[in-house]
Amino acid sequence: MTYPNTQLFIDGQWQDAEGGRTLAVFNPATGQEIGRVAHASKADLDRALAAAQKGFETWRDMTAAERSKLMRRAAGLMRERAEAIGRLITQEQGKPLAEGKGEALAAADIIEWFAEESFRIYGRIVPARGGLHVRQMVLKDPVGPVAAFTPWNFPINQVVRKVAAALCAGCSMLVKAPEETPAGPAALIQAFHDAGLPGGVLGLVYGNPAEISSYLIPHPVIRKITFTGSTPVGKQLAALAGQHMKRVTMELGGHAPVIVCEDADIALAVKAAGAAKFRNAGQVCISPTRFLVHESIARDFASALAQHATGLKVGDGLAEGTQMGPLANPRRLTAMAEFTKDAVERGATLVSGGSRIGDAGNFWQPTVLADVPLDARVFNDEPFGPMAAIRPFNTLDDAIKEANRLDFGLAGYAFTRSLKNADLLARKVEVGMLWINQPATPSAELPFGGIKDSGYGSEGGPEAVDAYLNARAVSITNV
Repeated sequence: MTYPNTQLFIDGQWQDAEGGRTLAVFNPATGQEIGRVAHASKADLDRALAAAQKGFETWRDMTAAERSKLMRRAAGLMRERAEAIGRLITQEQGKPLAEGKGEALAAADIIEWFAEESFRIYGRIVPARGGLHVRQMVLKDPVGPVAAFTPWNFPINQVVRKVAAALCAGCSMLVKAPEETPAGPAALIQAFHDAGLPGGVLGLVYGNPAEISSYLIPHPVIRKITFTGSTPVGKQLAALAGQHMKRVTMELGGHAPVIVCEDADIALAVKAAGAAKFRNAGQVCISPTRFLVHESIARDFASALAQHATGLKVGDGLAEGTQMGPLANPRRLTAMAEFTKDAVERGATLVSGGSRIGDAGNFWQPTVLADVPLDARVFNDEPFGPMAAIRPFNTLDDAIKEANRLDFGLAGYAFTRSLKNADLLARKVEVGMLWINQPATPSAELPFGGIKDSGYGSEGGPEAVDAYLNARAVSITNV
């Protein structure tokens, strides 16, 4: 299908940016420009903010049943359009078509769950100490218009988690989506529009990220900020929000440890962790990176993981049989080369991969490094690419200590046949999400978020809705 140019969505209408300003969109598999995306000005943002305020006043006064019904319609449209939307994502982001389509279908599941959660936003009656003539209540009200900032690695998933929770709670939302991957978020917003969402409840803008965030966050219309991205940028935005007393949800960078115990099923660990590692070419915030493998099985594990990596079919995401697509942009190629060179120079063994594929597009070989020293960059900085770094450990306490060494605390993985080990890992590994003997299985009903420098707040489960609500105490005395 033809890749479309993407406009801004303001007050229920698609429109060009002021002055017709646009930015180029590139296909990472070819490096060629495939479309344009509107570049918002401050005047555009002012119109979007006014619409968000108006939309909030409409949406908050609709019943939970009305909001839920509309959200379920949007979910149905996402399912009907999943194939076409998946193609858009693959063209702009590079991931295999099956992953792009899967992202659209997962969005439908997320919307539906939050649609039903609308009915479970409960206040409560609190017995009064002063007597039966006093009624004390706790009310839950939507916080107000929200500004959302989302990244390019999951163009729809990162938007829909924020949108669905906000709409469930009764908030309006202005989304600043990624300029690199604009058509996917636009397709999501279109589904809500076609489902009958009132004008202004959802807005969509693109442009200069620093300019837009510095304008939206302090603006009096915006009452909450939600951001997914790197830890350094997240800290800057959280600091700016703090200056204006804005509530914040931050889903930031990770550096997920994978602890493979002596008693682990190696085949299972390779299959599960390997699939998680190379999904979306490793451009995943919860991607496993630091593989801590018991010294007795480290060599066998490295060999098996390298065999898994070299067996992956890398190519254009629209091509039949592709299992791993290109990196999203040339910057990631440079980063992969630098990470690999640094690790090898410091003593790591390059077991497989480690090079660019061809000279067209942003393709990189799935890479496995063994005996990686602690001072290697890949063991300290998030590579955000198809690179697995393996280091042996002697005792489980040593592995847990290394897993917790970094300031990141988003996700972690472990493989063991021992319930004792599993219990210890569950209690001691400092991450917001831990998967044992399985790949990552995030879902709408579970919390999704990190601790430490990986952020705070959740984008899943009832905890996600709480972030969009004000809890107010009301006490009434009958006179």
